[in-house]
Amino acid sequence: MSDAAKTTIDESQVEWFSKMAAEWWDPRGKFKPLHKFNPVRISYIREKVCAHFGLDEKSARPLEGLRVLDVGCGGGLLSEPVARMGAQVTGIDPAEKNIGIASTHAAQSGIDIDYRAVTAESLAEAGETFDIVLNMEVVEHVSDVDFFLKTSASLVRPGGMMFVATINRTVKAGALAIFAAERVLRWLPVGTHQYEKLVRPEEIEAPLKASGMEIAEHQGVFYNVLTDSWNRSSDTDVNYMILATKPDAETDG
Repeated sequence: MSDAAKTTIDESQVEWFSKMAAEWWDPRGKFKPLHKFNPVRISYIREKVCAHFGLDEKSARPLEGLRVLDVGCGGGLLSEPVARMGAQVTGIDPAEKNIGIASTHAAQSGIDIDYRAVTAESLAEAGETFDIVLNMEVVEHVSDVDFFLKTSASLVRPGGMMFVATINRTVKAGALAIFAAERVLRWLPVGTHQYEKLVRPEEIEAPLKASGMEIAEHQGVFYNVLTDSWNRSSDTDVNYMILATKPDAETDG
């Protein structure tokens, strides 16, 4: 099958999240874990983007002038705060219901975000590129991780960045992120994650490197039960983020 005919969409996953679309913005609903997780990933993105592009992290709108793609944007929980930081945000999701919820909430909040019910493949085919591509909590829900990351890498402009956040495929992650989170603590509906679809760091690094990206760093994330908050950690056994960059285009002469 040619790349143009390929798709990374897992229809069962689209259907699963479509059923919960109306709950995206309920901080006590089925997406409560993402609401809790948002501060740590937003601060990480802000810090690393500003360092990479030489921007003022303390500015009210530090990402002004940057074009950002939020892949698998869901209801817009990440797209909105990134847009508030001044970025020109495009949020994509294959689930029409998610895009409907995201668009409505952004309009009510007075935030201008370009939401589209399309795939990363369609954007790549159209030749679109971005300064920053966010793949946060999405790779564990696609049908072909290698092709998805290859496609995502093609959307990053030379000199740009990609953030990937997901759950490691380890026994520890299976116990904490799936069994405990879904069946004991009831943070997520049972079936949200399947162990076999979890992705190890090296399985993200390989296709990104093959696509011309450079791995800048790994960042573990852990949940502190005492403070009821997520924090950065050196431990990548469960939740982790990978930051990758694309070298500037070489000039002749």
